[in-house]
Amino acid sequence: MEIGRDRYTDAGFSENAVAVLKKRYLKKDERGESIEEPLDMFRRVAANIAEGELRFKEGEEAQKLYEESKEKFLRLILSRKFIPNSPTLMNAGRELQQLSACFVLPVVDSIDGIYDTLKHQAIIHKSGGGTGYGFSRLRPKNDIVKSTMGVSSGPVSFMAIYDASTDKIKQGGTRRGANMGILRVDHPDIEEFITCKNDNDRINNFNISVAVTDAFMEAVENDTDFDLVNPRNGEVVKTVRARELFSKIVEGAWLNGEPGVVFIDRINADNPTPQFPIESTNPCSEAHLPPYDSCNLGSINLERFYREASGEVDWDDLRETVHTVIRFLDNVIEMNDYPLPEISEMSRGNRRIGLGVMGFADLLIKLGITYDSEEGLASAEKIMKFVDDEAWEASRALAEERGVMSHYEGSRHEARGDRVRNATVTTIAPTGTISIIAGCSGGIEPLFAVEFMQTRNRYGFNCNKEYRAAKL
Repeated sequence: MEIGRDRYTDAGFSENAVAVLKKRYLKKDERGESIEEPLDMFRRVAANIAEGELRFKEGEEAQKLYEESKEKFLRLILSRKFIPNSPTLMNAGRELQQLSACFVLPVVDSIDGIYDTLKHQAIIHKSGGGTGYGFSRLRPKNDIVKSTMGVSSGPVSFMAIYDASTDKIKQGGTRRGANMGILRVDHPDIEEFITCKNDNDRINNFNISVAVTDAFMEAVENDTDFDLVNPRNGEVVKTVRARELFSKIVEGAWLNGEPGVVFIDRINADNPTPQFPIESTNPCSEAHLPPYDSCNLGSINLERFYREASGEVDWDDLRETVHTVIRFLDNVIEMNDYPLPEISEMSRGNRRIGLGVMGFADLLIKLGITYDSEEGLASAEKIMKFVDDEAWEASRALAEERGVMSHYEGSRHEARGDRVRNATVTTIAPTGTISIIAGCSGGIEPLFAVEFMQTRNRYGFNCNKEYRAAKL
């Protein structure tokens, strides 16, 4: 395929994909009219991210690497083998140049800290990113505030303020932002937090999750009492029966899916940079991040690696693609204009990237494997292990070429003697919109029918699907 001559339609992008691209991603003039075609956008992204090569080489060698990378990146996107996360598509090569999807911000127990974070939330949402917060540092409702001799209104009240702000700020000028709110299970306001979304009439721009500790789960298992502790002074405010509290979590999840749970002790036990403890996740919980960290994502379309002639996956092509994409995502960090200096320092220090997959259900259909079978599970394990192993190999190669991440000292990678460029390399994102662009099934989710009708709403995204019964 001669990329310079072919249009995006020749690359197989569907009518729905082109409509979504025109609605949300392409450059627009002051009247809101698109002033670039999808192919122009893909060229813009590939060229901009390839400029990351120029940060490490000089002269003719640098220019050669730039040209080669630009061509490779563009071919991958046009072949629909790989699509980067939405902020990269929206902003690469444009004035904003904010390329990451996932952020976590701290919420400090002071009015200044709470409202500084609110301002930072607005900046991030405007640039196209989603935000997660741990509200566990905030003192509980009705706790004393010595500066005014008043009382605190508690974490849930401030979540409502963040929610109201989110409602007014569009991500990248095209959609409202998304948030994750997390509260530790031992916080005195945990019961109010668990039920804060029961009526679906507030805090609707948040997903919420309880940070469940090992100690709490042991109390549930043993049917013992559990202490709720004021984070301001460490004093026990209340003692509850662990199983009753757990039942309230389960009841809320059954009612409307809220709250979820995150096993915060396990997350930190596996934290690759333990010098920076994790207290929250991004809105869809696929990226576990310490405060001020971020992650840029991209996903490989597994369906594109099926070969009809052999009836199998082309592992060599998949390996080459993984290595190219890890280079792409590491370049994103170099080219990223982060919204806050604290985020820039943490992100460039940890260099977290998140290579994921989509089109898994489509691949299983072509392989003739049932999604919920033992063979389906074995296929998932085999494929993702391959992607993960090759991603780490690519990160090691980049470390040899460009150096290890600057926060390598104190990391678990250093403890193992594993010289890598990135703290993390893989994550499984939902791929809601980019899977539409790629024309494949989202993330690792099943298809509920092999045949379905997909329609666009007036915003051009969050499409409804009408499923029809179909036989394989």
